[in-house]
Amino acid sequence: MFSFQVGENDSVIIMTHEPHWLLDWYWNNVSGENVSHLICDSLKGRCKLRIAGDLHHYMRHSCVSSEGPIHVQHLLVNGCGGAFLHPTHVFGNFSQFYGKTYDCRAAYPSFDDSSRIALGNILKFRKMNWQFDFIGGIIYFILVFSMFPQCRLDHILEDDSFSGLLMSFFGTVGNSFVYVLEHSFVSLAGLVLLLIAAIAFVPSKLSRKKRAIIGLLHVSAHLAAALILMLLLELGLETCIRHKLLATSGYHSLYQWYQSVESEHFPDPTGLRARIEQWTFGLYPACIKYLMSAFDVPEVIAVTRSNICKNGIQSLSRGGAIIYYASVFLYFWVFSTPVVSLVFGSYLYICINWLHIHFDEAFSSLRIANYKSFTRFHINSDGDLEVFTLAIDKVPKEWKLDPDWDAEAKRPQKWSHQRKYPSKWSASASQLDPVNTVKIVDQFIIRKTEKHDFASSNGSISS
Repeated sequence: MFSFQVGENDSVIIMTHEPHWLLDWYWNNVSGENVSHLICDSLKGRCKLRIAGDLHHYMRHSCVSSEGPIHVQHLLVNGCGGAFLHPTHVFGNFSQFYGKTYDCRAAYPSFDDSSRIALGNILKFRKMNWQFDFIGGIIYFILVFSMFPQCRLDHILEDDSFSGLLMSFFGTVGNSFVYVLEHSFVSLAGLVLLLIAAIAFVPSKLSRKKRAIIGLLHVSAHLAAALILMLLLELGLETCIRHKLLATSGYHSLYQWYQSVESEHFPDPTGLRARIEQWTFGLYPACIKYLMSAFDVPEVIAVTRSNICKNGIQSLSRGGAIIYYASVFLYFWVFSTPVVSLVFGSYLYICINWLHIHFDEAFSSLRIANYKSFTRFHINSDGDLEVFTLAIDKVPKEWKLDPDWDAEAKRPQKWSHQRKYPSKWSASASQLDPVNTVKIVDQFIIRKTEKHDFASSNGSISS
């Protein structure tokens, strides 16, 4: 049946969903056995082109002339219509397929541009993935939960020299890390779970040893950042307390200030406020008091911290402990969210540019909608197949109806590519209109096969 449908001098294009040649090379895997059997055992050199999508970029590899039959002449990936962009530089070292050597003739975006785009993980990760702040801030707080409060910070604040201050600061960070390992429960449990997740997050293409090392370094960076932020927050509180800016009037300092202003500017000679308090069974002043304490979180933190440092954590009631840690969490969460995104984005950047892993995560996080392309085929009068790939670097975000398209005569009916104004829509900014910015990023020719031999099947390439 196969030999009846495909002649000996026919040229065949095989299209698959995934580019197995790249993915198998990347993952050290073997897949697509049925397609390999078709190409190597049945077509026997008649497959001139393999084309696939799935990876959201454009790459073409062509076989380098060598002795022996060539099973596939060109390997082409074009998935640039995807929702986001994939890197090309990660696959730059691919060169072997079916025992033959292949050379990368075109890549879009280029290897240099792809590597440069990866820098966005450091600069733009938080902007593109602000939802990550929610979980990231919680993770950081769990990592340092057992460290609050830090009651002995005199050696840092009383150091005169800058170098001594730094040594004392980072020495305290190191002591906090040892405390997490030796004495804490909540922070240690969070650290272990984060380490397991970080190791599991590393792609399985690496050995277990390398995955463990990368995961450990990743978690160490997060833990160091969380401990530094915790210590900075505690130093800020300690400085405010020492300068009498906090913890001067107890838990309800804001309510006491309100009472003084109320009695001074709004006197109550008839005792109305006292009667309202009696009628509401004390709810009237209590609601105002605790509502104001909710807006005086720094004072609540500072007073509770001073009590803990003086009398120990056992002196707090369960409700007091909940209020203290919830108040600390609010400030620490806001403090830590930019840092957790920076650390994680830096991790992705290092992995994608230095280790060539996490290509999916590192680029999907950037949500790049630009670098779109499509491939067109044209059979010329000589029977040769001309392959063109057209692309635009930047996709317009705002569009408008094209009045020229609407004004053009609709009769007789024509294909859109035969019309003078083929698209109903045009970019709002003319300099971004694809008609003006489109370019050819790759072009090559597959010659018509006259007879089945290596010379004719190798074809000619122009790029």
